[in-house]
Amino acid sequence: MDIVRTPEDRFKRLPNYPFKPNYLEVGSGLRMHYVDEGATASAYTVLMLHGEPTWSYLYRFMIPICEAAGHRVIAPDLIGFGKSDKPADINDYSYGGHFEWLRTFVLELDLRNIVLVCQDWGSLLGLRLAVALDERFAGIVLSNGFLPTGQQNIPLAFKAWRTFARFSPWFPISRIVEAGTFKKLSSGERLAYDAPFPSGRYKAGTRAFPRLVPTEAHLPDAQENARVWTELENWRKPFITAFTNGDPIMRGGDRYFQERIPGCQNMPHRTLTGGHFVQEDSPFELAQTANELIKLL
Repeated sequence: MDIVRTPEDRFKRLPNYPFKPNYLEVGSGLRMHYVDEGATASAYTVLMLHGEPTWSYLYRFMIPICEAAGHRVIAPDLIGFGKSDKPADINDYSYGGHFEWLRTFVLELDLRNIVLVCQDWGSLLGLRLAVALDERFAGIVLSNGFLPTGQQNIPLAFKAWRTFARFSPWFPISRIVEAGTFKKLSSGERLAYDAPFPSGRYKAGTRAFPRLVPTEAHLPDAQENARVWTELENWRKPFITAFTNGDPIMRGGDRYFQERIPGCQNMPHRTLTGGHFVQEDSPFELAQTANELIKLL
């Protein structure tokens, strides 16, 4: 496996990102970066999982809010993103591979009493993870995410995005992020989202994710997700949805979870203001939702 590692000086003086770096090897010589803030002895660990094409920088406003409430906060960079190592060949990425890297991460750190906060690919991975390691998870906050089984209609917006990621010679990370927010990113924020990717050679992971979404029912990952759904339909731990009102792909998807998952019953679900990247548009409200869930435990 040809692995590239973004030079550390690319991450100097990022706005609102003062967090100390931490690293863990998750197999095949791959080093995963993560933020670890708050007291390690706290009762609950808030695990914040980002998606495509972002990294833990996405959670920079939320981490201090959950930490101030007395919780430990863990925000990893998925392999191929942020400060984590990046296989340079797009074929080195798979849905199952990402899951195993993340599963190893949780087990190696021995995380317990986890409250999962997930969005985008953070949900495709995090929901699988919560079912697989059920005894380690206490609750879930989901925003603008899904767990596809290939049986749902695929929005045209997603099909266009998947085609763009695969074929476009131009793949501007910060502009992609900004296109998914209501707010306008500052020049420093745009630099931060571009920082992990000095050249196209570092972007294989960002190119891979859209095509890894299982959109046909016969695919193995679609079948695995269908199995996970059977477990989620028996999930009775607190599960709160906090989707936004302006995500062209995920808007309205919260009702699907609320109708099928027992843990969603009588929960304080919220509709937040924002586009796809809720962490940029409504970070305080999403962080407070996680804190509110923990009060229910």
